[in-house]
Amino acid sequence: MITGPVWRTGAAIGAVTVERMGLHGVGASARDEHPEADDDEQTPGAGRPDAASAPTAIAVDTASVATAPAASAPAHARGPVGTRLDTWWTGLLSTPRRRALWTWGGPIAVTLLAAVLRFWNLGHPQAIVFDETYYVKDAWTLLANGYESAWPEGADQDFARGDTDVFSDDPSYVVHPPLGKWMIGLGMALFGADSAFWWRASTALAGTVAVFLMTLAGRRLFRSTLVAVIAGLLLAIDGNAIVMSRVALLDNWVMLFCLLGFWFVLLDRDGTESRLRARIEAVRSGGGHPHWGPVIWTRPWLVAAGVAFGAATAVKWSGLYFVAAFGIYLVLVDAMARRRAGLPFWIEGALFRQAPATFVLLVPVAFVVYLASWTGWLVTDGGYYRNWADEAGNAATGFWSWVPLPLQSLWHYHQAAYGYHVGVHSPHPWQANPLTWPIAWRPTNMYFASTDDGSGGCGQAECWSSIMGIPNPIIWWAATLATAYLVYRFARYREWTSGAILVGVAAGYLPWLMYLGRTVFQFYTIAYEPFVLLALAAVLGIVLGHPGDARWRRQQGIASVAVFLGVAIAVSVFFYPLWSAMPVTPEFRQLHFWLPRWG
Repeated sequence: MITGPVWRTGAAIGAVTVERMGLHGVGASARDEHPEADDDEQTPGAGRPDAASAPTAIAVDTASVATAPAASAPAHARGPVGTRLDTWWTGLLSTPRRRALWTWGGPIAVTLLAAVLRFWNLGHPQAIVFDETYYVKDAWTLLANGYESAWPEGADQDFARGDTDVFSDDPSYVVHPPLGKWMIGLGMALFGADSAFWWRASTALAGTVAVFLMTLAGRRLFRSTLVAVIAGLLLAIDGNAIVMSRVALLDNWVMLFCLLGFWFVLLDRDGTESRLRARIEAVRSGGGHPHWGPVIWTRPWLVAAGVAFGAATAVKWSGLYFVAAFGIYLVLVDAMARRRAGLPFWIEGALFRQAPATFVLLVPVAFVVYLASWTGWLVTDGGYYRNWADEAGNAATGFWSWVPLPLQSLWHYHQAAYGYHVGVHSPHPWQANPLTWPIAWRPTNMYFASTDDGSGGCGQAECWSSIMGIPNPIIWWAATLATAYLVYRFARYREWTSGAILVGVAAGYLPWLMYLGRTVFQFYTIAYEPFVLLALAAVLGIVLGHPGDARWRRQQGIASVAVFLGVAIAVSVFFYPLWSAMPVTPEFRQLHFWLPRWG
């Protein structure tokens, strides 16, 4: 734990070094990028008597620290600060061009790594695996008919052999919205469905893009390119993220759109408070006395967040929880911004003035995107329940009779699908209770094949191939602990970064606790995995420290983070054959079952 005076002195000495290292972005201080950087919502202990005992903040306000008077104890009185690595790194990034290269080169490098891990040998196996039996074939019929259509028995094998047009025009009853299947169909629309590579390619691309988005969100959160790159690296090499990018399922798209919406929320958070303060100062400079504060309508990033969260909902209904969670979060953020601005009626202003505007800019936008995803079903007449309202006795009467019949049929479809979702209790050998998700007690085995004639390619007579959604256990278990630690930090220090991350975790995980008896799977965690990995990156950033820290502390921090990342990478190398269906011996496969329920 770093005491207040030591931290302030070290930060003042190392402020310029921190900025040069790219920890707060190139050519901008934390004040430039984040106007509330020194407020008590972000900085642990700020404005309170116990601030001196607070641990190092994740995001340091370099503008205010650099100009602050040094603490009473001079640097030479408390020993050297920083390390030789810090000195070398500062020299390496001594020019704007080099800093720009690191700012974008680091995120691009981990994104390219993610691309290799996701696209390498993506066409293997040339077989429909796990729930691809629904989504790949549904995607193909959406392209052909505009709605999901029925397939005959044994169609999986026919499809894998290239006989992809054996479907009928009869509708198929599906319980998820269409957008994710449209996205899966992109590769097949461009290059055909003869190869498994193309029916998985767009999902692999989504997982790759998510890594780059992770670095953007991380930099916006932590004002640190280094910590942002660490966050991207964690997502790039984790097994759950790799597997969900290598099979054509819907959940990777939920993750991508929710992470995109989160990034837009962070952008909106920064810009809206700046505009709020400018409006309030304008009123005050004119002699006015704002009480409730203005309504901010110019929020393009909030509209973009509505589009992203609406797209997530149009893949799976679990996206609705992200709409609700971040909508509430934005209202609370606005209330805190009005309080910091000194408005006497900051609660009333947030609830009764800004909240309705926030709702209008977020929720209807998400709804329009969601409804648009059903366009293929609406403009054709062959979809399941498409003509339900046209049948005698089904159309609404009275107040709702004005609703067009296709929309009435769509509403009935949603009622039936909801009944299915809440009633799914059929046992499955790989189902996993949500209470066990934090420790990955029962990961999903999506594919298994074996040979015993020496033709498997593993160097022995008997070879096994698997696609198992086992998270990297070092990363996943550490992320679980880090998330719990962020709960403590938020409760103790009210860090805005911790709060934002925890909202994403809560939106993705807590709703499933209402359905403990439902048949669910470990791989559903991909929807909120970026947030638990951001929590881990935040804690690693704390451990890493800053160049202005005492040398012994900084050395220990760098060594600890380097060892952790090195072990995590080694574990990913060890598990990658089970994530990518590489042929291995049965004995080697058994070595990966670290918990009793993994095998």
